[in-house]
Amino acid sequence: MENTYEEIFKHVLPALESKKSEFEVYQYKTVSEKDIWNFCNTKKWRKKVVAEIPLHQIVNDILSISPAEYMTFEQIENFKTSNWFSEINQEELQLLLNHKNDDE
Repeated sequence: MENTYEEIFKHVLPALESKKSEFEVYQYKTVSEKDIWNFCNTKKWRKKVVAEIPLHQIVNDILSISPAEYMTFEQIENFKTSNWFSEINQEELQLLLNHKNDDE
């Protein structure tokens, strides 16, 4: 019988909780079990089917995450999704993009 994504999450929840506690020791108090799970799915297992990974390998992957590895991933993801011009309205953006030099 094949485990579903949710069943696997429930099975490895103690490992996720342990990793979350470790992150809290390093003052990363906003990281949740779900964040760590999403990191693994997005970064560690991006080219794999989670249901096909042996349970011991999933637990090992979770427990081997370093805070630096996780935070680097989060920073890169935030750069990818950030809207650098969110505080600029459409007119201001057009002025910036169509700016002509006064000498012309």
